[in-house]
Amino acid sequence: MNERADAARNRAKILAAAADIVATRGIEGLGMAEVAAASGVGVGTLYRRFGDRSGLAHALIDASEREFQQAFLAGPPPLGPGAPATDRIRAFLHALTDRTLAQLDLLLMAETAGPLARFGGAYDAYHQHLAMLINQARPELDAAFTADALLGPLAANLVSHRGSAAATIKAGLADLITALFDDQPGRPGAPAATPAG
Repeated sequence: MNERADAARNRAKILAAAADIVATRGIEGLGMAEVAAASGVGVGTLYRRFGDRSGLAHALIDASEREFQQAFLAGPPPLGPGAPATDRIRAFLHALTDRTLAQLDLLLMAETAGPLARFGGAYDAYHQHLAMLINQARPELDAAFTADALLGPLAANLVSHRGSAAATIKAGLADLITALFDDQPGRPGAPAATPAG
């Protein structure tokens, strides 16, 4: 029990030191030796617990990630349950845009550590959530493929490469959502089909 409590305290100290380094020196200052020195633990302990800098970045992202997942799983609508599926898709992607931009440097480090580093964990939770909503809004679509297509523009390396502002990303996503879900003939709010001939 004491060992577990000590481990939890050490983890909290490490993450607090890492967050302080990122806040004061930027992501470039997030070195394992610097974090170990600032938190008062050995570098070996740091490597055993987090693996490398990208593992440390994932751990820093984790607390806000839990809050975000709680918001879209159980928070108030339209992000949380209780709104139409299309409204929830829009709210989710807009909130994910804000979250991505707020932690872009950390996400860039975490998502580019290896060929598949972006996938699993949070990505799987986002994908599953979107696929469920896509199935509700347009069950005839391939929900898994469409979820990947909607998440694609929010890859940290693409966001960084494009240097787009939140408003630009959200406008692009809104156009995609409209094309996929709002402009279907016969759907509420959709334009009437033009007669042939």
